[in-house]
Amino acid sequence: MSTARTALLFCPPLAPLELRSDKRVAIGRGRDCELNLINDSASRRHAEVYADGVEFLVRDLGSKNGTFVNGTPVTRPRTLRPGDRIGIGTSTITFCLVDSSLAGFFSDPEGQETMIVARAPSPEVFRGELAEIPIFVVLQMLEMGHKSGVLEVDADAGPVRVWLGDGQPLHAETEKARGMEAALSAVGATRGGFRFASGADPRERTLLMSMTEFLLEASRQIDESRLA
Repeated sequence: MSTARTALLFCPPLAPLELRSDKRVAIGRGRDCELNLINDSASRRHAEVYADGVEFLVRDLGSKNGTFVNGTPVTRPRTLRPGDRIGIGTSTITFCLVDSSLAGFFSDPEGQETMIVARAPSPEVFRGELAEIPIFVVLQMLEMGHKSGVLEVDADAGPVRVWLGDGQPLHAETEKARGMEAALSAVGATRGGFRFASGADPRERTLLMSMTEFLLEASRQIDESRLA
């Protein structure tokens, strides 16, 4: 991959796992797997992700229930693109690219790292493209890092700002909406960029729920709107 980017696999509640060009990552129930899933429908060594030149590929390791990428069965090694979702049983693993300068941005407040990337002074700003890191992954990363600040998202309907405190949603707004309605615009965005800056406080609180509750409710409402 580009030296300016770090590739990782993201499967909450597990810590994000960095991918290296010189090491294969086994995924499965076995304790010897680098990505150890708590998933009865996964085989002990279910699949693996590895580098081939500048790309990363995933291949099934003869698993009982199969490996999928974006819902399509993996019958031969498949190249991963940013945002691809690897399905293994009941687990969904997202392949992402992040700026390598984000060193320690998502570190645990008690000192336990939740992301392994190149080390640098603690950055105050995290930015990227939704094509490389889906917004639900961004929000879960911020939750895992217990971050406080404001996330700005370039949604299709216009810019959205979502305030967080200790990794939990506090308030969201657009030019025309506030609260859950505004937050849905951010979660539903699939194109454009995002930027998180730490330290900002909201002027009000309109989201009275945990990040997990927020994402579940947002997913439910988005699914209902698509079926309507």
